[in-house]
Formats: sequence, structure tokens, C-alpha cells
Amino acid sequence: MFDLHYDVRRCRENNRLEAKKAYGGLPHSIWETYSAFANTWGGVILLGVEELPDKSLHPIELPDPMQLVHDFWVLVNAPNIVSANILKPRHVRVEDCQGKRIVVIRVPRASRRDRPVYVGGDPLTGTYRRSGEGDFRCTPDEVRRMFRRAGRPLP
Repeated sequence: MFDLHYDVRRCRENNRLEAKKAYGGLPHSIWETYSAFANTWGGVILLGVEELPDKSLHPIELPDPMQLVHDFWVLVNAPNIVSANILKPRHVRVEDCQGKRIVVIRVPRASRRDRPVYVGGDPLTGTYRRSGEGDFRCTPDEVRRMFRRAGRPLP
């Protein structure tokens, strides 16, 4: 999927890769991306990587990447933030990228029974999907379809 041994500057955001600067802490939009990746094909979120105007990616020096990891684990387990934590410890790591320490979150595709993964308490307004390099809110019909496929009633 994504290998940090390659030059990240040659990568571009796409349907499986999202970069977030995260210099001031966890960005709020991380949860929309988490939901979108979980509900589609999975993907990698890079914290400590900025997208330049030419769309290339560039790692930055994060003040405290371990604090970002800690904050992420606390919030991904909070039901008022996201509906399900589908990650294992191996999915969230601090890794070296061109001499900078960045946080790499590998979000797998959620199992059918865990979908939809949504943000906040309302699946009809907090469920996202990934398309291209963007996170898009699912329609109520898409959300209902995910619940039917999971064999669960809409809450």
C-alpha cells in the first residue's frame, strides 16, 4: 500500500493516502478520513506531512509525535468521536521519513459487520467514503445500505 522507503515527496494524495500537517495536534478532519478509509478500501494517514502547492508531499518536524499517537488512541476509542475502533496497535506507529519522525496510521477496510464507521453520534450525517483525494459524506441511502449489509438496524 504505502512504503516509507520510497521518497514521500514523489507521492501524491489519492484514494488510499492522506497527508495532514498536524503540527498543532490532531486535526479535526482526521476522523472524516478515518471514516472514509474504513468505509471504502482502507488507506494510510500520514501525520507530520504537508502537501505543497505542486501537490508533492513533504515531511515536517513534529514537536511530539508520541503525544499525537497517545491522543489518537484516546479519541479513536471514544464513542462520541467515532463509532468503532477497527485498529490494532500495529496500525499506528511513529516512523522515520527522510530524517523526520511522522505518525503513520494504516486504516484497514472495516469488516461488513463494522460498517458504517461514522463520526459523532449520527450515522446519517457522520458517515464518509473516499473518492480520489477527498472524503465525502455518504448519502442517507448509502448509510442505510451499509446497515442492511451488516445485518444491523439503523440506530
